[in-house]
Amino acid sequence: MSESAGVREVKSAARTVELLELLAARADRPARLQELADELDVPRSSMYALLQTLISRGWVRTDVTGSLYGIGIHALLTGTGYLDSDPRVRLVRPWLDEASEALGETIHLGRLDGRDVAYLATRESHEYLRTISRVGRRLPAHVGALGKALLAERPDTDLPEGPYEALTPRTHTSRDSLTADLARIRARGYSVDREEGVTGIVGFGFALRYDAPAQDAISCSVPVARLTPGHEERIVAVMREIRAKIESAVPTGGGSVRWR
Repeated sequence: MSESAGVREVKSAARTVELLELLAARADRPARLQELADELDVPRSSMYALLQTLISRGWVRTDVTGSLYGIGIHALLTGTGYLDSDPRVRLVRPWLDEASEALGETIHLGRLDGRDVAYLATRESHEYLRTISRVGRRLPAHVGALGKALLAERPDTDLPEGPYEALTPRTHTSRDSLTADLARIRARGYSVDREEGVTGIVGFGFALRYDAPAQDAISCSVPVARLTPGHEERIVAVMREIRAKIESAVPTGGGSVRWR
């Protein structure tokens, strides 16, 4: 049993969290009881009892036959509460609007969470309909502009050995390839994702250095077909300006909770 700060992990709580994370990761693919029991190595009877408890509290939902299970609405309400309670997300949102209006492209705010980046806010472009991301989506940090901008704020010794998961043929899958790109990002001051996370999409990422090391980043995503040298230059200039505005607007010193 794992420990945190000298406190033994509560097995039933850990199992509940693992179940909710599994259901959330399945997105629109509902699961059957035996699938969940097998995946989490839990007796079928114990999994059924846990599911029924969570259904009664709105954290899990089931279909009319009672044989399929998915994530419940209370997960959404809790996630929304996280976003509403975070002062930095609230502060950054107006600047995302400004970047979106200036560039006409999709703008994101993401936060590093372990080896992944979680999307906290998105402003979709009105110029094209393809959805690149959504709030709550997670991507491996090595595949996109947001994640690479944040990895570049950390020593290369923090990187796992690899090989890394490939989402497109252009994804960095080796440690050497990724560290070489991170060196270029540090020299340039921002990251570039040229179809590494989504085919046909280029992203530009900018770490927000109100924490050290940075936990949050903003990015601009644009279809390859629309990315001219002049447009790329404007994207970089606008996003640099937006980053400077955000960093100068974040209050320093005390007065707010500093979460771990």
